[in-house]
Amino acid sequence: MFEYVVGEVAARSGTSVVIEAGGVGYELLAPLGAGFPGVGERARVWTHLVVREDSQTLYGFPRKEDRDLFRILLRVRGVGPAMALGILSGRAPDDLVTAVVQGDLAAFTRVKGVGKKTGEQTLLDLRDKTALLASLADTPAAAAAASVPADESGPEAATRRDAIAALVSIGYSEKEAGKAIDKAKATAGTSDLESLVLAAVRG
Repeated sequence: MFEYVVGEVAARSGTSVVIEAGGVGYELLAPLGAGFPGVGERARVWTHLVVREDSQTLYGFPRKEDRDLFRILLRVRGVGPAMALGILSGRAPDDLVTAVVQGDLAAFTRVKGVGKKTGEQTLLDLRDKTALLASLADTPAAAAAASVPADESGPEAATRRDAIAALVSIGYSEKEAGKAIDKAKATAGTSDLESLVLAAVRG
């Protein structure tokens, strides 16, 4: 229904972006570290719409190739939108291709919510799509940890809450998310929201 949205970035968080276009603010859920421009900058966001009985949810990606990878993952048995976002979060497209080609099960089971059975099914379903995956990964990936603009930054406690919420949205429990964020802050030495969340996901 919607191929892409072009407009000004009105807000960003770890797992979403709001694009203002034609006087309407479109909230799009996105992978962690998707690499969108900063607030106030213009962006083209490639979209995927999921319609359910009680909701309509837009998912957004900075590149068409990333959106197409998301759609391929949705065709894997047992993988829904939230899990597909988790698989793509903090990961360059060529890393996904490498994991499939090498049969790297751990690359998938490291994602919250992806157990051994789902990971094996994902590898099996994607194995015959390696040529397509490789073609999508051929373009250099967007920067994985773009800085959050200064006007989005809040007090340290608010940044921690937002980071925890981002991890919870991809399958972490609040307790696990809190521990992961605190560890990332101590080891990565950053208070930037997106960088902090990416560091937590990478462990």
